Amino acid sequence: MKLSQFKYPIPKNLIAKNPKNPRDTCKLMVVNRVTGELSSHKFKDVLNYIEEGDVLVLNDSKVFNARLFGTKEKTKAKIEVFLLRQLSTEENIWDVVVDPARKVRIGNRIFFTKNLYCEVIDNTTSRGRIVRFNYNGDFSKYIDKLGKTPLPPYIKRDATDKDKEDYQTVYAKHVGSVAAPTAGLHFTKELLKKAQAKGVKLAYITLHIGLGTFRLVEVEDLSKHRMDSEYYELTKESADIINHAISKRKKVIAVGTSVARVLESNVITTKHVRFGKGWTDKFIHPPQSLRIVDKLITNFHMPQSTLLMLVCAMADRDLVMKAYKKAVKEKYRFYSYGDAMMIV
Repeated sequence: MKLSQFKYPIPKNLIAKNPKNPRDTCKLMVVNRVTGELSSHKFKDVLNYIEEGDVLVLNDSKVFNARLFGTKEKTKAKIEVFLLRQLSTEENIWDVVVDPARKVRIGNRIFFTKNLYCEVIDNTTSRGRIVRFNYNGDFSKYIDKLGKTPLPPYIKRDATDKDKEDYQTVYAKHVGSVAAPTAGLHFTKELLKKAQAKGVKLAYITLHIGLGTFRLVEVEDLSKHRMDSEYYELTKESADIINHAISKRKKVIAVGTSVARVLESNVITTKHVRFGKGWTDKFIHPPQSLRIVDKLITNFHMPQSTLLMLVCAMADRDLVMKAYKKAVKEKYRFYSYGDAMMIV
């Protein structure tokens, strides 16, 4: 497959800037891989496509307030420091992206308060830096207080306090993502309770989503694209729940592409999953297919994105692009705060 095969036109007015409220009142397009049927529903109807004994697999990674704004020592130039991941807890060293990068060099200090600053100790990429913060206590409190919600670059507005709740799943638990696992944003606590009352099992994985989720594919030949590595954990408890469902010939429903990547990164020869933790850079795209995931809940993704490519590995590319064309025509809302799709 070629990059150009995943291009489609998207009117800017369909890019959602805010989520639906309540979460489960957004639209849901159901894509039937067998019949080719496309049908429109409300997300709260999703349980009509999930049976007793099936397992919903959810990513419980929690988004942290990764965007910090400070001023450069001496020049007082305004600098954004986007936290990616902590490299050392003892020395509070972080991998970050800075903007504007041309003003930030090794040895520079960037102040966020009178007493809190970071010092640049190395370069990584054109905008990437390694920094050391001068605070060795519970730094998460500073992040919560000073940081802003890292809304995706296509949401053209400033983050508000409301985004701290909206851009977070109701089951978020383990801090580490700089982008939300957006398929899960549509679930309410009440909807999850209804699923359990129906006999649906819930299993949680953790994959900390990085900025690579928004990284453009720059090669026409997809086999030459390399994904950013992201940290994941799949517990024995969750693996047991998933494997039990597989053994009983029940369906495994992945809530989001991040879940699909973790499950497909941990397939064993018996077509079950192994538990464990580590890093995955698995890139799923046609003509590959998914071996563990039976159904996929996802959002409407950016053209030529790796997320769209994974969806097209789950269902026939032509059918997916037909669904996207229908979504545009019927004014579905796109991307992170947008509407949902379920492939069955």
